Amino acid sequence: MGNRSTMFVGLDVHKESISVAYISGDQGSEATWLGNIGPGRGEMDRMVRKFQSKGMDLVFAYEAGPCGYQLYRYLTSKGLSCMVVAPSLIPKKAGDRVKNDRRDAVQLARLLRSGDLTPVHVPEVEDESIRDLCRAREDAMKDLKAARQRLKSFLLRHGIEYPAGAAMLSSQESWVSRVRCATPVQQIVFQEYVRAVNQHTERMAGMEAELEEQTKSWRLYPMVVALQALRGVQSTVAVTMAAEVGDLTRFENPRQLTAYLGLIPSEYSSGEKRKQGSITKTGNSHARRVLIEGAWAYRYTARMSRVIQKRQEMVSPAVRDIAWKAQVRLCKSYRKLIGRGKHRNIVVTAVARELACFMWAIAREVGPIV
Repeated sequence: MGNRSTMFVGLDVHKESISVAYISGDQGSEATWLGNIGPGRGEMDRMVRKFQSKGMDLVFAYEAGPCGYQLYRYLTSKGLSCMVVAPSLIPKKAGDRVKNDRRDAVQLARLLRSGDLTPVHVPEVEDESIRDLCRAREDAMKDLKAARQRLKSFLLRHGIEYPAGAAMLSSQESWVSRVRCATPVQQIVFQEYVRAVNQHTERMAGMEAELEEQTKSWRLYPMVVALQALRGVQSTVAVTMAAEVGDLTRFENPRQLTAYLGLIPSEYSSGEKRKQGSITKTGNSHARRVLIEGAWAYRYTARMSRVIQKRQEMVSPAVRDIAWKAQVRLCKSYRKLIGRGKHRNIVVTAVARELACFMWAIAREVGPIV
Protein backbone atom coordinates (compact mmCIF):
# COMPACT_ATOMS: atom_id res chain seq x y z
CA MET A 1 0.00 0.00 0.00
CA GLY A 2 1.45 3.37 -1.05
CA ASN A 3 2.12 6.32 1.19
CA ARG A 4 -0.84 8.58 1.80
CA SER A 5 -0.45 12.12 0.47
CA THR A 6 -1.27 15.22 2.51
CA MET A 7 -3.74 17.85 1.40
CA PHE A 8 -3.47 21.32 2.95
CA VAL A 9 -6.80 23.13 3.11
CA GLY A 10 -7.19 26.86 3.72
CA LEU A 11 -10.54 28.10 5.04
CA ASP A 12 -11.68 31.72 4.98
CA VAL A 13 -14.46 31.53 7.54
CA HIS A 14 -17.40 33.92 7.68
CA LYS A 15 -20.79 33.90 9.34
CA GLU A 16 -22.73 32.72 6.27
CA SER A 17 -20.06 31.07 4.11
CA ILE A 18 -16.66 29.39 4.12
CA SER A 19 -14.30 29.86 1.19
CA VAL A 20 -12.18 26.72 0.59
CA ALA A 21 -8.85 26.30 -1.19
CA TYR A 22 -6.48 23.33 -1.19
CA ILE A 23 -2.99 22.39 -2.26
CA SER A 24 -1.22 19.04 -2.20
CA GLY A 25 2.03 18.38 -0.42
CA ASP A 26 3.87 17.76 -3.70
CA GLN A 27 6.45 20.40 -4.50
CA GLY A 28 5.55 22.50 -7.52
CA SER A 29 1.80 21.98 -7.22
CA GLU A 30 -0.46 25.03 -7.29
CA ALA A 31 -3.25 25.93 -4.92
CA THR A 32 -6.78 25.41 -6.19
CA TRP A 33 -9.87 27.29 -5.10
CA LEU A 34 -12.70 24.85 -4.44
CA GLY A 35 -15.40 27.46 -3.94
CA ASN A 36 -17.72 28.56 -1.16
CA ILE A 37 -19.63 26.23 1.12
CA GLY A 38 -22.17 26.95 3.82
CA PRO A 39 -21.28 27.13 7.50
CA GLY A 40 -23.35 24.04 8.30
CA ARG A 41 -21.68 20.86 9.47
CA GLY A 42 -23.29 18.81 6.68
CA GLU A 43 -21.48 20.68 3.90
CA MET A 44 -18.20 20.48 5.80
CA ASP A 45 -18.63 16.71 6.19
CA ARG A 46 -19.28 16.29 2.48
CA MET A 47 -16.12 18.22 1.63
CA VAL A 48 -14.07 16.12 4.06
CA ARG A 49 -15.44 12.85 2.66
CA LYS A 50 -14.62 14.03 -0.87
CA PHE A 51 -10.96 14.53 0.01
CA GLN A 52 -10.70 11.39 2.14
CA SER A 53 -12.14 9.24 -0.66
CA LYS A 54 -8.97 10.05 -2.60
CA GLY A 55 -6.80 8.62 0.19
CA MET A 56 -5.51 11.95 1.51
CA ASP A 57 -4.59 13.14 5.00
CA LEU A 58 -6.13 16.54 5.61
CA VAL A 59 -4.65 19.54 7.43
CA PHE A 60 -6.90 22.58 7.87
CA ALA A 61 -6.17 26.19 8.80
CA TYR A 62 -8.29 29.29 9.26
CA GLU A 63 -7.84 32.73 10.80
CA ALA A 64 -8.89 33.52 14.34
CA GLY A 65 -11.90 35.79 14.24
CA PRO A 66 -15.42 36.49 15.49
CA CYS A 67 -16.64 32.98 14.60
CA GLY A 68 -14.60 31.56 17.47
CA TYR A 69 -13.20 28.06 17.81
CA GLN A 70 -16.28 25.96 17.06
CA LEU A 71 -15.00 24.86 13.66
CA TYR A 72 -11.63 23.93 15.15
CA ARG A 73 -13.26 21.82 17.85
CA TYR A 74 -15.57 20.15 15.33
CA LEU A 75 -12.72 19.15 13.00
CA THR A 76 -10.42 17.95 15.79
CA SER A 77 -13.26 15.92 17.31
CA LYS A 78 -13.29 13.94 14.04
CA GLY A 79 -9.56 13.25 14.32
CA LEU A 80 -8.57 15.86 11.72
CA SER A 81 -5.64 18.23 12.06
CA CYS A 82 -6.63 21.89 12.27
CA MET A 83 -4.79 25.13 13.05
CA VAL A 84 -6.24 28.48 14.07
CA VAL A 85 -3.76 31.14 12.96
CA ALA A 86 -3.07 34.68 14.15
CA PRO A 87 -4.26 37.13 11.45
CA SER A 88 -1.67 39.79 12.36
CA LEU A 89 1.20 37.32 11.83
CA ILE A 90 0.21 36.09 8.36
CA PRO A 91 2.97 37.06 5.87
CA LYS A 92 1.78 39.56 3.26
CA LYS A 93 3.48 41.06 0.23
CA ALA A 94 3.97 44.81 0.44
CA GLY A 95 2.59 45.42 -3.03
CA ASP A 96 -0.43 43.13 -2.74
CA ARG A 97 -3.43 45.46 -2.58
CA VAL A 98 -6.13 43.00 -3.64
CA LYS A 99 -7.98 41.12 -0.92
CA ASN A 100 -11.00 38.85 -1.23
CA ASP A 101 -12.21 35.54 0.17
CA ARG A 102 -10.78 33.50 -2.69
CA ARG A 103 -7.28 34.97 -2.42
CA ASP A 104 -7.33 34.67 1.38
CA ALA A 105 -8.21 30.96 1.24
CA VAL A 106 -5.56 30.25 -1.43
CA GLN A 107 -2.94 32.16 0.56
CA LEU A 108 -3.76 30.21 3.73
CA ALA A 109 -3.38 26.90 1.90
CA ARG A 110 0.01 27.92 0.48
CA LEU A 111 1.38 29.21 3.78
CA LEU A 112 0.07 26.16 5.62
CA ARG A 113 2.09 23.88 3.38
CA SER A 114 5.24 26.01 3.70
CA GLY A 115 4.93 26.17 7.50
CA ASP A 116 4.81 29.98 7.65
CA LEU A 117 1.63 30.26 9.76
CA THR A 118 1.67 31.02 13.47
CA PRO A 119 -1.03 29.22 15.48
CA VAL A 120 -2.92 30.80 18.36
CA HIS A 121 -3.63 29.07 21.65
CA VAL A 122 -7.09 27.49 21.56
CA PRO A 123 -8.55 27.35 25.08
CA GLU A 124 -10.49 24.44 26.50
CA VAL A 125 -14.27 24.85 26.59
CA GLU A 126 -14.19 25.30 30.37
CA ASP A 127 -11.40 27.88 30.12
CA GLU A 128 -13.29 29.79 27.46
CA SER A 129 -16.41 29.91 29.62
CA ILE A 130 -14.45 31.50 32.48
CA ARG A 131 -12.89 33.90 30.00
CA ASP A 132 -16.33 34.90 28.72
CA LEU A 133 -17.42 35.56 32.31
CA CYS A 134 -14.32 37.71 32.91
CA ARG A 135 -15.00 39.74 29.78
CA ALA A 136 -18.67 40.12 30.73
CA ARG A 137 -17.53 41.51 34.09
CA GLU A 138 -15.19 43.88 32.27
CA ASP A 139 -18.08 45.08 30.08
CA ALA A 140 -20.21 45.60 33.19
CA MET A 141 -17.41 47.65 34.75
CA LYS A 142 -17.21 49.86 31.64
CA ASP A 143 -20.99 50.36 31.66
CA LEU A 144 -20.89 51.31 35.36
CA LYS A 145 -18.11 53.84 34.79
CA ALA A 146 -20.02 55.35 31.87
CA ALA A 147 -23.23 55.61 33.94
CA ARG A 148 -21.38 57.30 36.81
CA GLN A 149 -19.73 59.74 34.42
CA ARG A 150 -23.09 60.68 32.89
CA LEU A 151 -24.54 61.35 36.33
CA LYS A 152 -21.57 63.44 37.47
CA SER A 153 -21.61 65.40 34.20
CA PHE A 154 -25.31 66.16 34.67
CA LEU A 155 -24.74 67.38 38.23
CA LEU A 156 -21.76 69.52 37.21
CA ARG A 157 -23.70 71.02 34.31
CA HIS A 158 -26.46 72.20 36.65
CA GLY A 159 -24.23 73.34 39.49
CA ILE A 160 -25.26 70.64 41.95
CA GLU A 161 -22.54 69.68 44.40
CA TYR A 162 -22.10 65.98 45.09
CA PRO A 163 -20.31 64.17 47.95
CA ALA A 164 -16.57 63.57 47.91
CA GLY A 165 -17.18 59.85 47.31
CA ALA A 166 -18.67 60.55 43.92
CA ALA A 167 -17.78 57.09 42.69
CA MET A 168 -20.21 55.64 45.25
CA LEU A 169 -23.19 57.80 44.37
CA SER A 170 -25.42 54.73 44.33
CA SER A 171 -24.95 54.34 48.09
CA GLN A 172 -25.65 58.02 48.92
CA GLU A 173 -29.40 57.45 49.30
CA SER A 174 -29.94 60.26 51.82
CA TRP A 175 -28.09 62.72 49.61
CA VAL A 176 -29.96 61.62 46.48
CA SER A 177 -33.31 62.19 48.18
CA ARG A 178 -32.35 65.79 48.98
CA VAL A 179 -31.40 66.76 45.42
CA ARG A 180 -33.88 69.15 43.82
CA CYS A 181 -33.48 70.10 40.18
CA ALA A 182 -34.77 73.32 38.59
CA THR A 183 -37.57 71.67 36.60
CA PRO A 184 -39.61 68.46 36.94
CA VAL A 185 -38.14 67.19 33.67
CA GLN A 186 -34.60 67.57 34.95
CA GLN A 187 -35.61 65.80 38.16
CA ILE A 188 -36.75 62.83 36.09
CA VAL A 189 -33.45 62.84 34.19
CA PHE A 190 -31.54 62.88 37.47
CA GLN A 191 -33.51 59.95 38.88
CA GLU A 192 -33.01 57.95 35.68
CA TYR A 193 -29.24 58.50 35.86
CA VAL A 194 -29.21 57.40 39.50
CA ARG A 195 -31.31 54.36 38.62
CA ALA A 196 -28.86 53.40 35.85
CA VAL A 197 -25.93 53.62 38.29
CA ASN A 198 -27.74 51.39 40.79
CA GLN A 199 -28.60 48.81 38.13
CA HIS A 200 -25.03 48.60 36.83
CA THR A 201 -23.70 48.39 40.40
CA GLU A 202 -25.94 45.40 41.13
CA ARG A 203 -24.98 43.81 37.82
CA MET A 204 -21.28 44.28 38.61
CA ALA A 205 -21.68 42.74 42.08
CA GLY A 206 -23.54 39.76 40.60
CA MET A 207 -20.83 39.18 38.01
CA GLU A 208 -18.07 39.24 40.63
CA ALA A 209 -19.94 36.84 42.91
CA GLU A 210 -20.56 34.44 40.03
CA LEU A 211 -16.93 34.64 38.95
CA GLU A 212 -15.71 33.82 42.44
CA GLU A 213 -18.10 30.88 42.70
CA GLN A 214 -17.32 29.37 39.29
CA THR A 215 -13.54 29.53 39.65
CA LYS A 216 -13.54 27.31 42.75
CA SER A 217 -14.19 24.22 40.62
CA TRP A 218 -11.99 25.37 37.71
CA ARG A 219 -8.97 23.27 36.76
CA LEU A 220 -6.72 26.37 36.89
CA TYR A 221 -7.90 27.35 40.38
CA PRO A 222 -4.63 26.21 42.09
CA MET A 223 -2.68 28.59 39.85
CA VAL A 224 -5.19 31.39 40.53
CA VAL A 225 -4.73 30.95 44.29
CA ALA A 226 -0.93 30.92 43.97
CA LEU A 227 -0.83 34.07 41.81
CA GLN A 228 -2.71 35.99 44.50
CA ALA A 229 0.35 35.71 46.74
CA LEU A 230 1.79 38.57 44.68
CA ARG A 231 1.16 42.14 45.68
CA GLY A 232 -1.37 43.87 43.43
CA VAL A 233 -2.72 40.56 42.13
CA GLN A 234 -6.17 40.26 43.64
CA SER A 235 -8.71 37.62 42.66
CA THR A 236 -9.92 39.47 39.56
CA VAL A 237 -6.39 40.00 38.21
CA ALA A 238 -5.37 36.39 38.84
CA VAL A 239 -8.53 34.92 37.27
CA THR A 240 -8.29 37.20 34.24
CA MET A 241 -4.65 36.25 33.67
CA ALA A 242 -5.45 32.53 33.89
CA ALA A 243 -8.56 32.82 31.72
CA GLU A 244 -6.93 34.91 28.99
CA VAL A 245 -3.51 33.26 28.86
CA GLY A 246 -4.27 29.75 30.14
CA ASP A 247 -1.64 27.67 31.86
CA LEU A 248 1.41 29.94 32.10
CA THR A 249 3.75 26.95 32.07
CA ARG A 250 3.02 26.40 28.38
CA PHE A 251 5.63 29.09 27.74
CA GLU A 252 9.21 27.80 27.86
CA ASN A 253 10.56 30.98 29.43
CA PRO A 254 9.18 34.27 30.81
CA ARG A 255 10.34 36.24 27.78
CA GLN A 256 7.92 34.27 25.62
CA LEU A 257 5.13 35.21 28.01
CA THR A 258 5.95 38.92 27.98
CA ALA A 259 6.19 38.85 24.17
CA TYR A 260 2.77 37.16 24.03
CA LEU A 261 1.36 39.93 26.24
CA GLY A 262 2.88 42.66 24.07
CA LEU A 263 4.97 44.06 26.94
CA ILE A 264 8.36 43.92 25.23
CA PRO A 265 9.71 47.07 23.50
CA SER A 266 9.40 47.38 19.76
CA GLU A 267 12.67 47.62 17.86
CA TYR A 268 13.87 49.06 14.57
CA SER A 269 17.61 48.43 14.28
CA SER A 270 19.89 48.42 11.28
CA GLY A 271 23.63 47.92 11.15
CA GLU A 272 25.31 49.33 14.23
CA LYS A 273 22.27 51.42 15.18
CA ARG A 274 19.80 49.96 17.69
CA LYS A 275 16.55 51.80 18.27
CA GLN A 276 13.84 50.62 20.66
CA GLY A 277 10.42 52.17 20.94
CA SER A 278 7.22 51.69 22.88
CA ILE A 279 5.86 48.27 23.77
CA THR A 280 4.52 46.18 20.89
CA LYS A 281 0.98 45.88 22.36
CA THR A 282 0.49 42.62 20.48
CA GLY A 283 -1.30 39.61 21.91
CA ASN A 284 -3.95 39.68 24.59
CA SER A 285 -4.99 43.22 25.59
CA HIS A 286 -7.25 42.04 28.47
CA ALA A 287 -4.40 40.32 30.29
CA ARG A 288 -2.06 43.24 29.60
CA ARG A 289 -4.56 45.69 31.09
CA VAL A 290 -4.99 43.84 34.39
CA LEU A 291 -1.22 43.35 34.66
CA ILE A 292 -0.60 47.08 34.39
CA GLU A 293 -3.37 47.75 36.90
CA GLY A 294 -1.73 45.36 39.35
CA ALA A 295 1.70 46.90 38.76
CA TRP A 296 0.56 50.24 40.22
CA ALA A 297 0.65 48.64 43.70
CA TYR A 298 4.45 48.58 43.58
CA ARG A 299 4.81 52.36 43.75
CA TYR A 300 4.64 52.03 47.55
CA THR A 301 7.28 50.68 49.92
CA ALA A 302 7.56 46.89 50.15
CA ARG A 303 5.65 45.48 53.12
CA MET A 304 3.46 42.51 54.07
CA SER A 305 -0.05 43.77 54.71
CA ARG A 306 -2.73 41.73 56.45
CA VAL A 307 -4.57 41.27 53.16
CA ILE A 308 -1.50 39.79 51.47
CA GLN A 309 -0.74 37.58 54.47
CA LYS A 310 -4.29 36.20 54.33
CA ARG A 311 -3.97 35.48 50.62
CA GLN A 312 -0.69 33.63 51.22
CA GLU A 313 -2.10 31.25 53.83
CA MET A 314 -3.07 28.69 51.17
CA VAL A 315 0.20 28.68 49.21
CA SER A 316 3.51 26.90 49.73
CA PRO A 317 6.57 28.54 51.35
CA ALA A 318 8.34 28.52 47.97
CA VAL A 319 5.54 30.60 46.43
CA ARG A 320 5.64 33.02 49.37
CA ASP A 321 9.39 33.43 48.90
CA ILE A 322 8.91 34.25 45.20
CA ALA A 323 6.16 36.74 46.06
CA TRP A 324 8.34 38.56 48.62
CA LYS A 325 11.30 38.60 46.23
CA ALA A 326 9.03 40.10 43.58
CA GLN A 327 7.76 42.77 45.94
CA VAL A 328 11.26 43.86 47.01
CA ARG A 329 12.58 43.91 43.45
CA LEU A 330 9.60 45.63 41.81
CA CYS A 331 9.23 48.33 44.47
CA LYS A 332 12.93 49.06 44.11
CA SER A 333 12.67 49.10 40.31
CA TYR A 334 9.80 51.59 40.45
CA ARG A 335 11.73 54.02 42.67
CA LYS A 336 14.91 53.61 40.61
CA LEU A 337 13.21 54.36 37.29
CA ILE A 338 11.25 57.26 38.73
CA GLY A 339 14.52 58.64 40.06
CA ARG A 340 15.92 58.59 36.53
CA GLY A 341 13.13 60.88 35.42
CA LYS A 342 11.07 58.29 33.54
CA HIS A 343 7.37 58.94 33.12
CA ARG A 344 5.35 56.97 35.64
CA ASN A 345 3.28 55.23 32.94
CA ILE A 346 6.48 53.94 31.34
CA VAL A 347 7.74 52.85 34.75
CA VAL A 348 4.54 50.97 35.58
CA THR A 349 4.66 49.22 32.21
CA ALA A 350 8.22 48.07 32.93
CA VAL A 351 7.13 46.85 36.35
CA ALA A 352 4.20 44.98 34.75
CA ARG A 353 6.64 43.19 32.43
CA GLU A 354 8.68 41.96 35.40
CA LEU A 355 5.50 41.09 37.30
CA ALA A 356 4.50 38.76 34.45
CA CYS A 357 7.88 37.03 34.80
CA PHE A 358 7.28 36.41 38.51
CA MET A 359 3.82 35.07 37.66
CA TRP A 360 5.48 32.59 35.31
CA ALA A 361 7.88 31.52 38.09
CA ILE A 362 4.98 30.94 40.50
CA ALA A 363 3.08 28.95 37.86
CA ARG A 364 6.16 26.77 37.37
CA GLU A 365 6.28 26.20 41.12
CA VAL A 366 2.63 25.10 41.11
CA GLY A 367 3.33 22.81 38.17
CA PRO A 368 1.62 22.23 34.82
CA ILE A 369 -2.16 21.91 34.95
CA VAL A 370 -3.53 18.80 33.29
